[in-house]
Amino acid sequence: MFLSRRHALVGAGITLAAGTVAGCATYGKPPAETSPPAAAPAPAAPGASVIAKTADVPVGSGVIVGDVVITQPTAGDFQGFSSVCTHAGCTVSEVVGASINCPCHGSSFNLDGTVAKGPAKRPLESKQVAVQGDSITLQ
Repeated sequence: MFLSRRHALVGAGITLAAGTVAGCATYGKPPAETSPPAAAPAPAAPGASVIAKTADVPVGSGVIVGDVVITQPTAGDFQGFSSVCTHAGCTVSEVVGASINCPCHGSSFNLDGTVAKGPAKRPLESKQVAVQGDSITLQ
């Protein structure tokens, strides 16, 4: 079957016109209600920003969110640290189990930010985090 350019353009124009008419027919009508709106989460304290959900941080480990490492050494105990290694200023790259690891020179830190293995000699800088509902905020 051969389709000329003229037939293709006419077909495309009809399809476009039909879509426009269908879209205009529903313009201004409110969307159908499918379920009641969910309750809004509790607002963060003034000056705080939500950086993670508590479910995202495993007990006995942690996660890196931007420039913050969030750990949960024991259930419900959330701690925050800078992701900048105190040895040479590299950014820590991963939290594996109970170890926060820096890729540059092999330093690792415990979940409380203290040095587990050098060459770093100082702990990670502490960051103030708080739990509000199921959200972790940076103060």
